[in-house]
Amino acid sequence: MARPLVVWIAGVAPIDSAGPRGRSVAHRLRPDAYSAPMNAAFPGLGTVVNVVAVVLGATLGMMIGNRLPERTRSIVTDCLGLTTLLMALLSAWEVTSASLTDAVGSGAPMLIVLGSLLLGAILGSALHIERRLEGLAGAVQRRVHRSTPAADGDGAQAHAERERFIEGWLTASLLFCVGPLTILGSLNDGLGRGIDQLALKSVLDGFAALAFASTFGIGVLLSAVSVAVVQGALTIVGVLLGSVLPEAHIAALTATGGLLLVAIALRLLRIREIPVGDLLPALVVAPLLTQLVVALR
Repeated sequence: MARPLVVWIAGVAPIDSAGPRGRSVAHRLRPDAYSAPMNAAFPGLGTVVNVVAVVLGATLGMMIGNRLPERTRSIVTDCLGLTTLLMALLSAWEVTSASLTDAVGSGAPMLIVLGSLLLGAILGSALHIERRLEGLAGAVQRRVHRSTPAADGDGAQAHAERERFIEGWLTASLLFCVGPLTILGSLNDGLGRGIDQLALKSVLDGFAALAFASTFGIGVLLSAVSVAVVQGALTIVGVLLGSVLPEAHIAALTATGGLLLVAIALRLLRIREIPVGDLLPALVVAPLLTQLVVALR
């Protein structure tokens, strides 16, 4: 199994010339125009879809997952990487949002995104976020993989099954709940900006659950509970932010997050292993930096 491909996935827009029927090219390329079909009927729908995908993937994995050839899993991951790149570009195009331009000026949005990434990267690398998260996953792996004296008989078999269950649950929970798509997707769901990212994450997690469940069994299935708790909490945060965070600040957050999605796509396509974890603080810096520019105008 190619675990590094999903470690940071799990676990994730819109120029103005006249177009046909009086519609501008900008309107047809706006992210909201494309995200409309994916608008959630209620906050948290993205998490529900994600949980169902993990349950279905894990169930299939326990039944037929080990029969899928590695080449098939690899090419599916490539397709998902390309789709992630498309979504990333649409999100990043929010840097041209009229609300953001009106709030900070025409020349500032790109600098805000750049500043957010730079400050976020400096902060994240200083805090060693990527290394700490990898260390946490490694510590869990070492703990569940540590050797224990085995005895013959049903007792030893029961102990082995228990270890296998714990390993599957902890590993899958870390993979599905730690990553930019988890944060971005859940926040966007709560903010009412659609569930596109969580829909993509659901596909990724579904295939990952299929692969892991073929080895770890039912523990992976129960990691769906972890997904529900973590993403549900982040969605609530998004709902609360949506009532106080101005549209310009949300646009800056979305554009910055789009570039993080580009980094995820590059990892999925095995082009470059960008330490996305160290860039996560940029999602906090973006609205703060936007507020600073607004205050100084």
